[in-house]
Amino acid sequence: MAVTWPDEVDDVLGGDLTCAAAYVTPAGGAVVSAVSPIGLRDRAAGTVGFTTSLGFGRKLERMKREPKVALAYHAREHGIGSRENSRFVLVQGTAAFDPTPDQEALDRLGAQATPYLGAPRRGVFWDRWLRAYYADRVVVTVTVDRIVVWPDLDAAGTPEILGAAAPSVEPATQQPPAKGTGPRVDVARTAAQATKLPHRLLGYRQADGYPAVVPVQVTGSSADGVRLTVPAGLPQGGRRAGLLAHEYRSQLIGLESRQNTGWLEVSGTEAVYAPHTASGFKAPPNKTILLLGNGFLARRGLAKARKSGLVEALR
Repeated sequence: MAVTWPDEVDDVLGGDLTCAAAYVTPAGGAVVSAVSPIGLRDRAAGTVGFTTSLGFGRKLERMKREPKVALAYHAREHGIGSRENSRFVLVQGTAAFDPTPDQEALDRLGAQATPYLGAPRRGVFWDRWLRAYYADRVVVTVTVDRIVVWPDLDAAGTPEILGAAAPSVEPATQQPPAKGTGPRVDVARTAAQATKLPHRLLGYRQADGYPAVVPVQVTGSSADGVRLTVPAGLPQGGRRAGLLAHEYRSQLIGLESRQNTGWLEVSGTEAVYAPHTASGFKAPPNKTILLLGNGFLARRGLAKARKSGLVEALR
């Protein structure tokens, strides 16, 4: 039977402007990125969704190979739901997507996005410039297997579980990477970038194979890695994990995102995160510049996806 949810959770799923999506890597780690859910959900069918781009083909390839994903709804600002709703909602489920949606599906997506992102720019120039941007859109639909609801955005206390029961055992400590567990990118820079952004989330693989995402706080850095405070109940010991720090403004006009993959060592509610890779971007708070950039990146990403055979591979 489909997993359903109460009104107070639906307010979060339908209201948040962004959420954090996590997928599992072949090595058993997790990658976490900020995505736009634009209210995509169907309580009767037990599904939620988000949009992404063919230009992020690696994400789609990983989800096709291992469709267990998680969405963490963790922020209320600039959305259309209740600001007083302080729940941290983690949705875990199975992802599916159509890499080549038809025009009717794209039109429906545009109408769905308007309350969150504003009306699209129209005109001879913008219609041509943004054609690739809209054609590049992919909707990922997640069939919900479990929803974990904490009463507060810091994910403290005992959560409510809807759907499948949570794993009864912790995931085993993972084998260290062949190249070692120590930092491979600048720790101080990683900590500084994460500290200045308001939202920081950590993703890892649970014992049942689903990724989990929780909020964390940065408390400092050392030669070993970024110092974190994590919610109680995180699996102890060492494992691969992903770190996301981000912020965004109204209608996503102005945003910054910083992503890392690396090695996590947890002891109680304290942890050390050794970053192994780093990526990110920053978009200016100017809609015209943002749309010009989106159009350029979409054209490049769509051309690359077609040339590389990604679209056919995803089918």
